[in-house]
Amino acid sequence: MEGMLVIISGPSGSGKGTVLQQLDPGMGYARSVSVTTRPPREGEKDNRDYFFRSEDEFVKMRQNNELLEHAVYVGHYYGTPRAYVEEMVAAGKVVVLEIEVNGALQVREKFPEAVLIFLMPPTIAECARRLANRNTEGPDIIEDRLKKARAEIALAPRYDYVVINDEVPCAVASINTIVASERLRPGRMRKVIENFI
Repeated sequence: MEGMLVIISGPSGSGKGTVLQQLDPGMGYARSVSVTTRPPREGEKDNRDYFFRSEDEFVKMRQNNELLEHAVYVGHYYGTPRAYVEEMVAAGKVVVLEIEVNGALQVREKFPEAVLIFLMPPTIAECARRLANRNTEGPDIIEDRLKKARAEIALAPRYDYVVINDEVPCAVASINTIVASERLRPGRMRKVIENFI
């Protein structure tokens, strides 16, 4: 079977990290590796955790259309390398890219066959509770994150699927089901079909 690119987006408090850690490894998932201009942190390795590049190298990649999307965060560039994603998809992997909404829509323009899944909490009150339970941010920052969450959720209709993360095992099962179903689309079964023609 052919591989695919799956993009998971969702606001802070939607539980993306927790859900992604529990996806069924037997389904051929592979996490996307991003390019960044920030220096490696202790224990991080080039070509495993990130592709660490200079700012000049990153700009050239962007100019040469080698990135599916890119953004600036805390003064450093981040992006998704097209060649890496294409190689993994060609190898039959389900490449999972966890990315914010604007980046996901950038990728959709350059990689239209990508499957976009929007993960969201069951209610905005639950989102606020999860953010507060982290004990990492004050009330003002939480309120800013909730405002951003509402704006991101407003873009959910532009995705292929919406998964409500009320209970993590159910959300994980939903994503595994979506991926299993998407792998059975005739366009992704070309090689199998061609064997019969």
